[in-house]
Amino acid sequence: MLEKLIQSPLIRVIRREIGRIADSWVLIFSTLLAPITAFLIIMWLFSDGVVRDLPVAVVDMDQTAFSSKVMRMVDAAPVCHVKYRLHTLDEGRELMNKGNIEAIVVLPADLERKVLNNTSPSVAIYINNTNVVKGGALKSGLYTTISTISAGIKVQVAMKKGEPLEQAIEKARPVKVNSHLLFNPYGNYSYFLVLGLLPLLAVVFIFLGSVYALGMEFKEGTAGEFISLSNNRIGVAMVGKMLPYTILFFLDMMIMNIFLIRFLGTPVNGNLFTILLSEILLIISYQLLAVLFLKLTANLRLSLSLGSAYTMMALTFSGLTFPSMAMPALAKLFSLVFPYTFWLHIFMSQTLRGEPVSEVILSFLAFIPFILFGILAFPGIKRKLSHPKYWFRD
Repeated sequence: MLEKLIQSPLIRVIRREIGRIADSWVLIFSTLLAPITAFLIIMWLFSDGVVRDLPVAVVDMDQTAFSSKVMRMVDAAPVCHVKYRLHTLDEGRELMNKGNIEAIVVLPADLERKVLNNTSPSVAIYINNTNVVKGGALKSGLYTTISTISAGIKVQVAMKKGEPLEQAIEKARPVKVNSHLLFNPYGNYSYFLVLGLLPLLAVVFIFLGSVYALGMEFKEGTAGEFISLSNNRIGVAMVGKMLPYTILFFLDMMIMNIFLIRFLGTPVNGNLFTILLSEILLIISYQLLAVLFLKLTANLRLSLSLGSAYTMMALTFSGLTFPSMAMPALAKLFSLVFPYTFWLHIFMSQTLRGEPVSEVILSFLAFIPFILFGILAFPGIKRKLSHPKYWFRD
């Protein structure tokens, strides 16, 4: 019974594929070493979690003790580092044009006098907003700092007039804002970007690794040997071919989960089994899409090129970097051609938001068309594998 099982077409194909993986550094690298290395690099790049110490110039036209105090408070803001103390705005503009600074804070010549006279001086802030992440962080940090200074001055003036501290504070802040940051309360960019980038890298290696593994059968002329081991049963051939890679890619996803949950500290507020199931479906979807690409092209190089573009575009249209609700209708429709879009919704739902599983059922069902498209490509890929021109190479 055991010997019969070992000699079954499926086991023969699996054993052959394991041998091909063991003999190929390209396959070992693309399925294990490269994904893990890429994960480590991204984790290192975003290890700080938040934007800090962006270079800022302060144009101090007042040159007083109070302006020096303002400059120290700006430097104390986590997002800012006062790299230059200048005398004219033109100097600041020149530094910004060279890319040496990201913001300019201009303290007017009459700053201290107006503060002492209980009038309102105007502090100008110029921010380089070509990068919206840096620009938004600087805007928030600098505005908060200047507002804090202004409120502190109002409190001191009120207390000098004989008002108690509590009343002075209430006058300085007539409207209280009771804000609640949900799901990512610390504004950690790792929760925002790393949660999307690591899976995207995994998707790239899943798709390209699957294309390469199957495409080499055409390039090396081993298609005849491959299909004959399965007794010309294309379903058996594809399962036996892809299953070892499914296991290896799932191992990559487990390592990714350890990085995200254990080291990054990503909370799992939902169901962990739901996340694991979605990762298995994500892997299978991209593996079968790789079969579809090869069926359409029967060309390894072209499939790898098209696949690279296809997988990388998923980040743009997934709604991670730009909210999908604000996209044009055509862009929203285009986002549906990527399994990554639906997986990301499941992952975010079960980690940061902690939603019930019922909220992600539609996203799970969305994997079915991708799997079906790949399965429907089986007859076409069988014809190509059975064609004599892919059986031998000199």
